[in-house]
Amino acid sequence: MKGMKTLLHDADVCVVGGGLAGLCAAISSARHGAKTILYQERPMLGGNASSEIRMWVCGAQGRGNRETGILEELYLENQFRNADKNYSIWDSVLWAKAANETNLTTLLNCTVCDCKMNANTIVSVRGWQMTTQKWHETCAKVFIDCSGDSILAPLSGAGYFMGREGRDEFNESIAPVATDHKTMGMSCLIQARQEMRPSAFIAPNWAYRYTLKDLKNRLPDLNCPGENFWYLELGGEGDSIADSEEIRDELLKTAFGIWDYIKNAPENKEKNQYWRLDFLGMLPGKRESRRYEGLYIMNQRDLERGGKFNDIIAYGGWPMDDHPPTGFLSDGPPTALQSTPSPYGIPYRCLCSRNIPNLMFAGRNISVTHAVLSSTRVMATCAILGQAAGAGAAFAVALNLTPGEVYPNHIPALQQSLLYEDCWLPGLRRELPDVIHETEIISQAENAELLRDGFDRDSISEQHGSYLPIGIPLELRFHRERNIRRIRLVFDSDLDRQTLPEEERILNRFMLANRFRQWPDSYVPTTMTKAYRLEAVMSDHSVQTLFETSLQYQRLCIHKVNVMVTAIYFTPLATWGAEKCHLFSIDVDGKDGEAGL
Repeated sequence: MKGMKTLLHDADVCVVGGGLAGLCAAISSARHGAKTILYQERPMLGGNASSEIRMWVCGAQGRGNRETGILEELYLENQFRNADKNYSIWDSVLWAKAANETNLTTLLNCTVCDCKMNANTIVSVRGWQMTTQKWHETCAKVFIDCSGDSILAPLSGAGYFMGREGRDEFNESIAPVATDHKTMGMSCLIQARQEMRPSAFIAPNWAYRYTLKDLKNRLPDLNCPGENFWYLELGGEGDSIADSEEIRDELLKTAFGIWDYIKNAPENKEKNQYWRLDFLGMLPGKRESRRYEGLYIMNQRDLERGGKFNDIIAYGGWPMDDHPPTGFLSDGPPTALQSTPSPYGIPYRCLCSRNIPNLMFAGRNISVTHAVLSSTRVMATCAILGQAAGAGAAFAVALNLTPGEVYPNHIPALQQSLLYEDCWLPGLRRELPDVIHETEIISQAENAELLRDGFDRDSISEQHGSYLPIGIPLELRFHRERNIRRIRLVFDSDLDRQTLPEEERILNRFMLANRFRQWPDSYVPTTMTKAYRLEAVMSDHSVQTLFETSLQYQRLCIHKVNVMVTAIYFTPLATWGAEKCHLFSIDVDGKDGEAGL
């Protein structure tokens, strides 16, 4: 564009798209030591989870299966800072996590619209930042497309799919008989607020009108905490990218028509008189568009067998939740749910392009069939896929390999790195540093040996970690003086959310949909340790304080130190409400590099 300035950036890893997948990918890459650039075309991060769309973050079902890593870090930051579940504050939580990350530069309001190629390799991407009226061009070694719509596919020539595979193509029982280009639709979400005084609603003359007969399988219920109007869905029979503007227009007419029914239909007028429209999204939340063709295409049979891959780097566990392409216009139910194993593994090869060697992807655009997408598309799954992609990209850069060349030889190291970062991988045990095996654990707590069993969460059938009394030190005593550079702690963040207020436990979501008149504030889980002290015993028997905090609320805490010691003391000083400190792991080692490298 003539006369407009272009800023040039050099990076190791460039991430396109700042939803939860892209945010986690960029943070992960940066934490592994890779210089990282994140492009996000919106003014806030979070994508479908942000304030302008407001879809819930859903993931694997069942006890003990909640996603951790960077996603849990974001959740706990939100619990600490955002008692009222205010979406503007949630936006700021996501922004701050990126803005304060060393090695990461974030470009908001910047839309990628071009890329330069050298044969089949991406050299750079170019984006327009509307707020500054500048172009930003980034050269990088690895590119990760987390844009949802897979913008780098048409720009680079990467192989991709769009639509539904026929039943015989991958032998999938829930697939349609014949291949087509239909997708799940998109939704403009509604949020309502209950007040002390009644209110009226006057629908615009362009809104559609509905009666009870029209809403047989989609009847709104404001008394349900889980009502967020996700079923106001259109666009699956068209092109979910090319037709987005027209689909949005139809969604707005539909959404205002639904609210008109809620407020003004004879059967609703009295019972909903205290409810007021609080938010109606102008940007549709999208479920499906382009999916990349990767080194492996995961199919329904893989999922149903539990995803037993040797290169597992993430997992899912949401049902196969396939919405009809006709969406709200369908006469049938809004979704066809098929149960899945929870959890099931997702392989690294689904994140690497088949024909563009330095291209990765994470989120709803990974290399899976439409049937599998109906499960993997939910945002908690997308977030841990993003963290895995960011780590994989940084591994590739550090090893001077393409992302695909990380498989298979370097996959065990990548998996152990993810486990170290508190990304649970079902079926895998975290390997502990040698020094921890040579250490005597001295504690008044029972089961202190479980602190070094390599598992950082309870399962349905097994308990891990130890319950430590407040104020009494746990000692790690070494057989000889050791140089310690990192101390890693994993606390209990109540992954099953059993200690939340009853209303929030029923909802079981990061954020609220409808706002009831009486709703409890959120808080840090009572199981979390709030205050603790780390001390080192020196060779002369003196004790040196390494770290002490009175306001701690994160599950994973890694302290970089550099001391020669004969013992380490960990003393829990307070929790957020529990009688004892529940500690899953305490590791020490002599490494001082980035995690996993």
